[in-house]
Amino acid sequence: MILVTGFACLMQTAAAAQIRLKDLVEFDGVRTNDLVGYGLVVGLNGTGDGLRNAPFTEEIMVNILERLGVNVTGEEFRPKNVAAVLVTARLPPFARAGSPIDVTVSAIGDAKSLLGGTLIMTPLNAADGEIYAVAQGTVIAGGVAAEGEGARVTQGVPTAGLIPSGATVEREVAFDFTALTSIRLALRTPDFTTAARIESAINHTFGKRVAWMLDAGTVEFDIAATSMASPAHAIGRIEALTVAPERRARVVVDQASGTIVMGEDVRISRVAVSQGNLTLRVQEAPLVSQPNPFSEGETVVVPRTNVGIDEEPGINMAELPEGTTLSQVVAGLNALGVSPRDMIDILKSIKASGALHAEFIVQ
Repeated sequence: MILVTGFACLMQTAAAAQIRLKDLVEFDGVRTNDLVGYGLVVGLNGTGDGLRNAPFTEEIMVNILERLGVNVTGEEFRPKNVAAVLVTARLPPFARAGSPIDVTVSAIGDAKSLLGGTLIMTPLNAADGEIYAVAQGTVIAGGVAAEGEGARVTQGVPTAGLIPSGATVEREVAFDFTALTSIRLALRTPDFTTAARIESAINHTFGKRVAWMLDAGTVEFDIAATSMASPAHAIGRIEALTVAPERRARVVVDQASGTIVMGEDVRISRVAVSQGNLTLRVQEAPLVSQPNPFSEGETVVVPRTNVGIDEEPGINMAELPEGTTLSQVVAGLNALGVSPRDMIDILKSIKASGALHAEFIVQ
């Protein structure tokens, strides 16, 4: 099955679609921070780590029990209802102490499933080594596994799960947003034309020059020149502004699934296309020759090969005129009756000929 996305076939005004500024840029300093921790999930129904294969699970279990006042030194125990996990989360910008955040729990040993398990209190550290949140709660696994003596069935990924609002922020990121006098707007897709339009939209809103383009991916915004009450007020005024972004013409091909996605700005120069399939088939059917009973001789394997060549009619030579648009390309290739794989090959050949004026990305 092939999926071809073309906005040009919908409306001519698609190129002028207005997008909010908050969906086009990232504000400097307003970002998330990754957190990670190492913890223990308990309460599993015999699907935990095998402690002989995962000694780190036993170590963390001993440490937790000793912190709780249980002396297990020298004891030998092999529970099957615990699993060592890595806990990851993202600390959102301006998160305050006491705010809940979601966490993801993933097994790192040979546990078969985390379904029904409970994560024990786990500190979450940032890149600076400081603890910013603490996670604990019941794991919601995203799959299920069942097995017997001779068969096993697994659906989804039962060794990873989510704990909604499973962590509590304990430390705030030291960032004084109110002290900013200027801020940089980083475009998610750098483009000089888009950056110039953002600069123009911001300056038009305030009626004076408060923003200027530094490069294709950055626009500087002078907060002090806006005379707003605070940086938050200034950002709140511009983030809802709408701008028509520009983008490069691209053709993205996924060979695994046969998916083709083309942007509306794709153009093709005048070119002729013809396509056909050639199949070479070789079949081996060896013949065994044996001597008569009690006669002299030996058994001989006589090779026998059948070779055939099949050539499908394919498609006739088709011409794509100068300046062909995306919708015309799609309609023309569909009219030729080509298959998804053949269409990918045709687009590759058109690109190789220099007639496809777009960035060609193969995944």
